[in-house]
Amino acid sequence: MKHEQLAKDIIANVGGKENVNSVSHCVTRLRFKLKDESKANTEALKNHNGVVTIMKSAGQYQVVIGNHVPEVYQAVIQEGGFQAAKPVEENDNEQKQGIFTRFIDIVSNIFIPILPLLMATGIIKGFNSMFLALGWLENTDGTYLLLNAIGDGFFVFLPIFLGYTAMKKFGGTPFLGMAIAAALVHPSLSGISDGESIMTLFSGTVFESDIQIAFLGIPVVLMDYASSVVPIIIATFFAAKVEKFFVRIVPSVIKSFFVPFLTLLVIVPLTFIIIGPIATWAAQSIGQGVVWVYEAAPLIAGLVVGGFWQVLVIFGIHWGIIPIYYNNLAVMGYDTLIAMTFAASFAQIGAILGVLILTKNQKLKSLSIPAFVSGFFGVTEPGIYGVTLPLKKPFIMSCIASGVGGAIIAVTGSALYSAGPLGVFKIPTFIDPVEGINFGFWGMIIAIVVAFVLAFVLTLFFGGVNQKQEVTAQDTNNDDEEKEVKNVSQEKIVSPIKGNVLPLAEVPDEVFASKAMGNGIGIEPMEGRVVSPVNGTVTTLFKTNHAIGITSENGAEILIHVGMDTVQLEGKYFTAHVKQGDQVSVGDLLLEFDVEKIKEAGYPIITPVIVTNSIDYNGIDVTTEKTVREKDVIIQTIR
Repeated sequence: MKHEQLAKDIIANVGGKENVNSVSHCVTRLRFKLKDESKANTEALKNHNGVVTIMKSAGQYQVVIGNHVPEVYQAVIQEGGFQAAKPVEENDNEQKQGIFTRFIDIVSNIFIPILPLLMATGIIKGFNSMFLALGWLENTDGTYLLLNAIGDGFFVFLPIFLGYTAMKKFGGTPFLGMAIAAALVHPSLSGISDGESIMTLFSGTVFESDIQIAFLGIPVVLMDYASSVVPIIIATFFAAKVEKFFVRIVPSVIKSFFVPFLTLLVIVPLTFIIIGPIATWAAQSIGQGVVWVYEAAPLIAGLVVGGFWQVLVIFGIHWGIIPIYYNNLAVMGYDTLIAMTFAASFAQIGAILGVLILTKNQKLKSLSIPAFVSGFFGVTEPGIYGVTLPLKKPFIMSCIASGVGGAIIAVTGSALYSAGPLGVFKIPTFIDPVEGINFGFWGMIIAIVVAFVLAFVLTLFFGGVNQKQEVTAQDTNNDDEEKEVKNVSQEKIVSPIKGNVLPLAEVPDEVFASKAMGNGIGIEPMEGRVVSPVNGTVTTLFKTNHAIGITSENGAEILIHVGMDTVQLEGKYFTAHVKQGDQVSVGDLLLEFDVEKIKEAGYPIITPVIVTNSIDYNGIDVTTEKTVREKDVIIQTIR
């Protein structure tokens, strides 16, 4: 009954039980489906002592509670008279999602695994263009040619990498997707399009095509699929379905080689004859459409795209735009759409600097410094979720400045010429490989400077930063009440896993990375074991065995979440050695999991170790070591 009042407050502030269609829970949050989200009092819930923060995503109104959410959920069910629902996991994808939500999920799962390589090769390609523009290298130099091969090779053969990730997302065999893509970019077909034509299709239309070859008498429209994006994604979508069909009908004794044999024979010709040309024409139309809108009103385009980019990032909607970006690079050789968003990270750090100077809150100062540094390199989530968004007005000021920066980028004709990283390292990718450093490049420089300075000044004068209003994701409470701090003894928490340590901000989940769930670290496991980090009680063990919560003898509430989205494995590759309610000691084996199998299944294995009741302490010190062994001290609470 200790959560009865919290349950009543939550139900009242989501608009009452009559506004609730359904409610479920995951490891850390209640997930409501509301009839009308506008009836929910989000601010009241955010400022409630029992609520960490509020997230709205995938049609759900998510109330982040912590690892004691099952108890709160039961209280909500009892208080509201709701029917208990099957628990779900963080960032899961429900069967009954809207078309747009499913599209965002598909795109993000296809592109996220290759982003680090795109960024790395983009840096090399950008700097190579800069060396050429400055006259340090000639385009015939061996150094230039080798660097160009390193930077450009990944993008030229991008369809092969997308074939792997897309096929995995669609439920097919990833290497089969790569084989389809390899056929599309095979060099033996690349020069044929310049040969003698045997016929012309669609004569007199925008789709007029000269035909050089035929397959079984059927004309084939040859396209350049190097660096393409759309054709391979559509091809693998159909390939996954064709493969599943053959898996059902082919005898087991020959299935291992006969299924890919038949699938390739069906899909590759179908892609060259139908899917590829249609997808390419569609991609070209999208690219031309973006150019038309951009050229029609560049100032408005820059203001809108730049101003709203950070809002799109918060809700994950930006993934719907990323394919257009890559498509533009492939089709036109440059992109102006994502270029207009470049000033956003500099506007964000300008607002953060304004908060840092004005605030008297020491916790907010301690958050602002690392958030500023990470934002300089393009990682703005810590600043957004930990500093500017909770304060509201600084976030708005950064959006205004970002819009102004986007407008400057648009009207000066700045463009991106290669995929690349975020933040300051993205600057070289604005150098035109043909013209070198041109007016558009200097327009980008002016834009990021203006965005930074404008956000800083606006935050200083209009950001509303004062001691009474300073509320962070870890320090949310009513202005008129002081948060009750438990008398908790200082405590050392040891590592439950052997592995490489990374800052919480680098964990690929915004709730963990923003420290909204509490302070802690991320660990990339070297071994598939989880041992107890404290003497205490197992308070939460999710049924898929991928996440476990422990309350120590001294009151520290610790969440260990193995991997990201690993709930979708439904317990596969996980073995629990304890059950909820068990008493454990430091070093006791809690879970075992198969690291390689989980990686092969496509799930990040990074494991957050979080003190979910961090607000009960004056501070949380985390290790600065790069690697840890089991039972090494990783966290120390400060009374």
